[in-house]
Amino acid sequence: MSSNQSEDEARERTAAEFATTHWSTVLAAGDSASPDSAEALDRLCRTYWYPLYAFVRRKGHPPEEAKDLTQAFFERFLEKHYLKDVLAEKGRFRTFLLASLTHFLCDEWDKVRTTKRGGGLSILTVDPAVLETRYSSEANSQEPPERHFDVLWAEAVMGRALDALEEEHRASGKAALFEALSEFLTRSPDEGDYREVGERLGLNGHAVTMAVSRLRERYRALIRSEIAHTVEDPAEVDAELHYLIDLVTK
Repeated sequence: MSSNQSEDEARERTAAEFATTHWSTVLAAGDSASPDSAEALDRLCRTYWYPLYAFVRRKGHPPEEAKDLTQAFFERFLEKHYLKDVLAEKGRFRTFLLASLTHFLCDEWDKVRTTKRGGGLSILTVDPAVLETRYSSEANSQEPPERHFDVLWAEAVMGRALDALEEEHRASGKAALFEALSEFLTRSPDEGDYREVGERLGLNGHAVTMAVSRLRERYRALIRSEIAHTVEDPAEVDAELHYLIDLVTK
């Protein structure tokens, strides 16, 4: 199969995936009558909660306040039926969600501080100590809050793709192969790396090279799939892919 055929097939798969985009996922989350509401809300919160929390922290809010605001944002995002107004929205879900949070912080934060509405939410259970440990490790970053949010978004997208890739290998009985080769998804091998891995797996150097190539190709496809859920038009996937990869490799 030629590379052009492979790319065309990937684009066709991407187009098909738009039947279940994040747009529809969050809309389902805002529709209490939807049988998929709970699952959609869970995915939304677990995937993007931390990037939004870190953005709020970067805006100067202390830890407990930032946690309350982030929790309250998700509650209000659904409670006020904001999602009902985005059916005609265009563009990337990433930018839409950040714009919604920015608007929320401007208009609502005093109310949240006064009523502590976010403090008792059960949308997502978070450990404050874990949050601060992670946030503190990033505290030296000089990036503006908006760019830092994008970096964390990219990491979340790629993290979901990596988890899916690992699960595929475990389900097919190839967990050991994944564990041995996954480090080469993000770095080039040093001299002798493939030989050493091959000896452990009982594979020759060529077989290891091909296995890494297939692993990288599948990882990229899964990242594309995740991105496909976050843009309005399939034609935007490549641009978003390149943008997010640049963020985490620079």
